[in-house]
Amino acid sequence: MSALLRRVVVCLDVDHGRVKKGVRFQSLRDVGCPVELAARYETEGADEIVLLDVSASVEGRATLFDVVRRTAERLFVPLTVGGGVRTVEDFERALRAGADKVGVNSAAVADPELISRASERFGAQCVVLSIDAKKTADFPSGYGVVTHGGRKPAGLDAIAWAKRGVELGAGEILLTSIDRDGVRTGYDVELTRAVVQAVSVPVVASGGAGSPVHVAQVLADAGADAALIAGILHDGETTVQAIKGEVRRAGIAVRA
Repeated sequence: MSALLRRVVVCLDVDHGRVKKGVRFQSLRDVGCPVELAARYETEGADEIVLLDVSASVEGRATLFDVVRRTAERLFVPLTVGGGVRTVEDFERALRAGADKVGVNSAAVADPELISRASERFGAQCVVLSIDAKKTADFPSGYGVVTHGGRKPAGLDAIAWAKRGVELGAGEILLTSIDRDGVRTGYDVELTRAVVQAVSVPVVASGGAGSPVHVAQVLADAGADAALIAGILHDGETTVQAIKGEVRRAGIAVRA
């Protein structure tokens, strides 16, 4: 766990140029324009924005770099981009479009050395290993990796894969609980804690935020360096500042 201030990260799941939100990556509904939403959340106090092209890997196409470029032009906070990233050239295109960090998931499972090649070329700080994990009795940790928007089991233990990804050069882990995604019952603290304890890089917890209290819990109890939020902000159920206020009340240092 980092000694730095914790971060509140807002996620924009983009499907064909629009921000969508669903449950466990299914039943997506339109919630707005990524460029406008990213700018709004930055103004409201988001520490970082994550833009994920949620249909790129499933459809076998490249990330929508035009959306990345237009979003990056409006932001001063860091922007992470993922979805459809398959090659070092895709990393370069995303970074040239304005991304500060690039997330890779399905392609890294298929070709783990992609992490090393990207890390060597651009630096570990630019490489985010995005892990979608699901509870299963098939692996020692109790969690397996799934890819392609949560649709395809990867045959990997999630904790072991996180460790290997860092060894290969990933500078951050974006960890999503598929079981909790969109259901708003709280983050999977057990999963998050296991990954935090297994790796030496920052871990961003994702999947399950239903209230500011859930954010404070995953930062305090699991030791996550950051918490990713989406649906409860899109639906106006809370605000970034309300979340940060709850985190501070829990005694956790967070950015202003």
